[in-house]
Order: sequence, then structure tokens, then C-alpha cells
Amino acid sequence: MRIVLLLPVLLSAMLAAAHFCRSGIVALALLSFLLPGLLFYRKPISVRIMQVFLVLAAAEWGRTLLKFIQVYQDNGLSWHRLAVILGSVLICTAASALVFRSKTLRSHYNMTEE
Repeated sequence: MRIVLLLPVLLSAMLAAAHFCRSGIVALALLSFLLPGLLFYRKPISVRIMQVFLVLAAAEWGRTLLKFIQVYQDNGLSWHRLAVILGSVLICTAASALVFRSKTLRSHYNMTEE
């Protein structure tokens, strides 16, 4: 059950890794790829680090979305489909930080009620 709950986190991290790799930022791509391994460490700090990463990754998707909308508009292209796709990735990445609020994962990572 835990792996099913963690799938959105893993997918978000891999999409971020692919994004950074395509952008030529190898260090961030490698970090994005390796950071989910931190989840094998069953402490609350590993969850907090992953949540911060996911929020920052969502912010990067937002920055990318705004940048590409500007490029599309400057070239007279329709940007609406782009906005739906990248907006969906942004929302899913941000929402994946919330999976750690589930009772199963709170128990697994020894997190107290907040």
C-alpha cells in the first residue's frame, strides 16, 4: 500500500529529473533522480526534505509554464494546450507533497499528528 501512495512522489521526481536533464542542468537532474532514495530512511526529516523538493519542483514548473507562454505568445502560437499540460504537471507535483499526510505514511515515517 505504501508504494501506491508513493507513486505520485516518484513520478513527480522523475518528471523533474527529465525536465532538468533536458534543460542541461545535470546536477539538479541527478538530485531529482536520487532524492526519492531518501524515502528509505524512515524518519520525518526525509519526508520534510522530499516535501520541500516537491514544492520547489512545482514552482519550477510554474516558472517554466510562464516562460513558455511568453515564447508562444511572442511567436503568435496558441499556448492553451501547453498551459493545460504544464499546469497539470504543476498541480500534480504540488499535490504529491500531500501524500505524506495519509495515516499509512505518517505511521511509516514516525510522524506525529500536526
